[in-house]
Amino acid sequence: MNNQNRKKNILISVAAITVSVVLLFALGIGKFVDTGASTASKPDKSFAVINIIGTIQTGNEGTARIGYDHNATLRYIDELIEDESNTGIFLDVDSGGGTVYESDEMYLKLMEYKKKTGRPIHAYFNSTACSGAYYIACAADYISQNRNGWTGSIGVIISTTNVSGLYEKLGIEEILITSGGNKGMGSSGSTMTEEHISIYQALVDESYNQFVDIVSQGRNLTEEKTRELADGRIYSAWQALDNGLIDKVESYEEAVEYMEEITESEKYYRQLYTLTPWEELMADIEDIAPKSDMEVAAELAANRYSGVPMYIMTK
Repeated sequence: MNNQNRKKNILISVAAITVSVVLLFALGIGKFVDTGASTASKPDKSFAVINIIGTIQTGNEGTARIGYDHNATLRYIDELIEDESNTGIFLDVDSGGGTVYESDEMYLKLMEYKKKTGRPIHAYFNSTACSGAYYIACAADYISQNRNGWTGSIGVIISTTNVSGLYEKLGIEEILITSGGNKGMGSSGSTMTEEHISIYQALVDESYNQFVDIVSQGRNLTEEKTRELADGRIYSAWQALDNGLIDKVESYEEAVEYMEEITESEKYYRQLYTLTPWEELMADIEDIAPKSDMEVAAELAANRYSGVPMYIMTK
């Protein structure tokens, strides 16, 4: 596709989306993320609902489509530690996981909350609560799950992308000037050696052992039993219950009612991240705008997760 045709397609896309947005607002059915601070006025005593939704990572990586704000959530938990009106935390989880670093950071922050306040944490799993999301939930005193949800995927993965064939097709040559034989390992323009793979495997094994330890402690399972379960597979809600990975299969409403009973308080949700209509519009344009072969190659080479240890469910 030449540049002229590509620009034409983008302009058509922008015009179509703009007209749609105007019509939606005119009809009163435009639905963007609420920019209000919360869903209701805060009760005198309440437990905080915290969303763990989407990929567990820091930053939005250039796109408005993010359902989880890591740093804002960490700051909010710090606030809750000092908030005497807070009676607990209810984790509303729907995530396939994320990076090792951010998953562990959130887990440690929740453990700090419990240690300093003595208040309960309840995790509820919706359709998906896998890998890093399950790691975080191990800080909870009680875990329940929707009967149609998936959980597990306990394990670690590091992925890299070799686009050397595509580079060759496009006439691109990657030149690496390094200080050692392993400095450029995982480069998108070259094939990894056996030594490179063994180095990455050692990193994966270390993070995996940490994950096993977290699950073993959080769910009161032996290390042997945990390793048996932690082969990366996904479990249904009933399988997870049978294996001790969760405490109950129930609806969201039942989980909230149970939290209300044990805390003798109401739930309170404060939105930590908002999208403006303009951000939503730009995300829509980004999604539908056609990409050239060169742009595809550049995106693959700059993959955010390339070479990064992940507690995440693969698809």
